[in-house]
Amino acid sequence: MEPAIVIGSRMQGLAVIRALGSMGVPVVVLRYHRGDMGYRSRWVREVVGCAHPEQEPELFLATLERLAERFPGALLVPPSDTSVAAVATHAQRLAGLGYVLAAPPPDVVANCLDKPSTYRLARSHQVPAPVGFVLDTPEELDRFTAEAKFPAVLKPTVSHRYKAVFGRKWTRVDGAAQALTHYREAREAGFDVLIQELIPGDELCGANYNAYAWDGGCVDLTAAKIRNSPAETGSPSVVVSRKIPELAEAGRRLLAALGYLGYANVEFKRDPRDGLYKLIEVNARHNLSAQLAIRAGVNFPRLEYLHRMYGETPAQRDYAEGVHWIDITRDLRAAPSYLRRADYSVRRFVRPYLTRPVFAVASRRDPLPAVIRSRHTAARAFGLLRAKLAA
Repeated sequence: MEPAIVIGSRMQGLAVIRALGSMGVPVVVLRYHRGDMGYRSRWVREVVGCAHPEQEPELFLATLERLAERFPGALLVPPSDTSVAAVATHAQRLAGLGYVLAAPPPDVVANCLDKPSTYRLARSHQVPAPVGFVLDTPEELDRFTAEAKFPAVLKPTVSHRYKAVFGRKWTRVDGAAQALTHYREAREAGFDVLIQELIPGDELCGANYNAYAWDGGCVDLTAAKIRNSPAETGSPSVVVSRKIPELAEAGRRLLAALGYLGYANVEFKRDPRDGLYKLIEVNARHNLSAQLAIRAGVNFPRLEYLHRMYGETPAQRDYAEGVHWIDITRDLRAAPSYLRRADYSVRRFVRPYLTRPVFAVASRRDPLPAVIRSRHTAARAFGLLRAKLAA
């Protein structure tokens, strides 16, 4: 089978590596991040160090030029926002090297990474989205307060770069003064930001629409969030496969409006005030819980590989409901927050673990990525302890 080159091997990359490697695809991993763990998977044939795709783009591209000579016609898979942005920026050059790009067209990626564009397109195609405005000046906070109420969410127009600086993808603000402080902080760091209504409801209101779309078709799966880490503002640590027809309908409508080709993960949140699922963001890459769909019966990396490399048209398959995906490390980190809640018990917390779940990293068939991640976790904990003692 033709090789696949995966750019980065954190959680999303690990899911792709396991899916492709287990079907016999020779997998090469480009490693640029210290937090990678998937490069030690049993399914990886070769690991190649490279420069950061956005910080040192020419060095990154030089590595891909060398690999193109060794692996002509390989599938190039960008499983993170950083790598997707890099592949989209240099799509023409990479295609000229002979790579098959496992990514949406560059203009689609640009629309997905730029949240105001995504929200405008969604509303124009009857996909509900929260009220929000780009803050070009501090005075535009008045426009927001005239149409929406606090608490609100302050977020960058391009979130993955913001997270690299501030360690979070968005900030909750409870009033105009706090919003102004965080607005100035973001602007000083060089980010354009928008302010958006905070949709009420806890993590159980969150849901995902996952799909692989091509000209004339779409294979999809929906899932619901069970827990986040951190509990209030984090990304999912427990997710369950669940058929949500209205979510699938909205997701298909949005992808069609975007002219989307490739894999997408679309995040929604159900608004308890009107019962509508409202758009949070479109991820033009594999999501953290990518292995959930594979275990439930829809192997998106396999579908994309066979379609892009060999022209095999994917077929929609039924999938199992009630399959849980768990990120053990982050879920246990959030455990104290949940167990302090009056409506949470130890029994409720451990229930997903008793359903034969698929784990984000841990695997008896592929144990080394979990060992690497455990070392990263221990080093992080030791560093935090040392900093605390030093203070």
